Amino acid sequence: MPAATRLPLRTRAALAAAASARWASRTAGRGKGSMIGGLIAEKIDPQIMRRLAAGKKTALVTGTNGKSTTTRMTAAALATLGEVATQDDGANMDAGIIATLSLHQDAPLAALEVDELHVPQVADSTSPTVITLLNLSRDQLDRVGEINVIERRLRAAVAAHPDAVIVANCDDVLVASAAFDSRNVVWVAAGAGWVGDSVGCPRSGEPIIRRGDDWFSSGDEAFRRPTPRWWFDDDNVYGPDGFQAPLTLKVPGRANRGNATQAVATAVAMGVDPVAAARAVGTVGEIAGRYGVVRLGDHRVRTLLAKNPAGWQEALSMIDEDADSLVIAVNGQVPDGEDLSWLWDVRFEAFENTTVIAAGERSADLSVRLLYAGAEHTVVDDPLAAIRSCPPGRVEVLANYTAFRDLAIALDRAGAGSEASGPNRQGAGSEASGPNRHAAGQERISDE
Repeated sequence: MPAATRLPLRTRAALAAAASARWASRTAGRGKGSMIGGLIAEKIDPQIMRRLAAGKKTALVTGTNGKSTTTRMTAAALATLGEVATQDDGANMDAGIIATLSLHQDAPLAALEVDELHVPQVADSTSPTVITLLNLSRDQLDRVGEINVIERRLRAAVAAHPDAVIVANCDDVLVASAAFDSRNVVWVAAGAGWVGDSVGCPRSGEPIIRRGDDWFSSGDEAFRRPTPRWWFDDDNVYGPDGFQAPLTLKVPGRANRGNATQAVATAVAMGVDPVAAARAVGTVGEIAGRYGVVRLGDHRVRTLLAKNPAGWQEALSMIDEDADSLVIAVNGQVPDGEDLSWLWDVRFEAFENTTVIAAGERSADLSVRLLYAGAEHTVVDDPLAAIRSCPPGRVEVLANYTAFRDLAIALDRAGAGSEASGPNRQGAGSEASGPNRHAAGQERISDE
């Protein structure tokens, strides 16, 4: 019996209203309409997420950075078992999750990206089999909140679901704290390139002592880096019982190797064969426009997204130093965080030998930071115009939330064409085709 026929009348009415809203949004050219559909459905039936998730084997993926990538990789691995409900557009709050579940009612599996602040209520509604904790670092403080508060909320969510498997990054002190008391943790050495937000123990307040890969609280040495069951190197992923398999990815950066390792561990906890999981995560390339490559006239443009000091630091390491030009675009709208003081925590000094074009609504703020970093640069406010001002060749573009979204729309309108070749393309079966996607351009870029 189809899932829809087993739902209460109120839920079916909510789904019908959501479908009408999606149709209206698409007809009006305002995007896919998933978010508005989810919002309307939840207003009509506040229990709709619980009802749609009932009977599904669900993995929730959360963290400050890497949620969309890890979720997409987890979904690819779970797809070896059957149909998977997962977000195509990274909409990771309640409305987006409801929209995803409503479009995949008969799927037996779900891999859901969840905003850190929404994990408690989403976990309560979905009764997850696995909760995957990636990392925690300072985000947009004027919009999100203080990082230790988020750690405590995640710790409470873990405690409220004692039967869930917790896949947690043992290299991240805050994540380790959130998962530490669980009786069912799978520890993964996924790396922690940014440690500036975990200098103190979230439990005792005492300093964290670091010795190589190890760390521990100076106030309580019992709280220290757990021994990982999964880890990775430049070639392979390693797991329990001597497991080893090649880890060949289409997405760049060491952080993404850590994301892939956590995706493999999550999928295995859900019942996927580890060899199949390691192979599947390697099929994931572009995620909601990130790492996408398009051709705009004489320019081959690759787009990267970052939103906070930790994410920017990782993204800076992914920039191709052999590219002909680099455009950095920064806005300061509400989704970006209006306080851009975090620019001073990003090591732009790495570009002291690279010519940069500062763009975006807050290009002046970025220009001041680049000036103090000793980075030679020019200022072109409009990111599309900045790309066009570059000499012919390869252009790397690094942008924050709304700058990325607006550039995606501008590239689409300018007729930029996707480039299907190269190491950063999505694997077979994906609908993504470059940064000019509705997911990135007209509704909401994913919250990584």
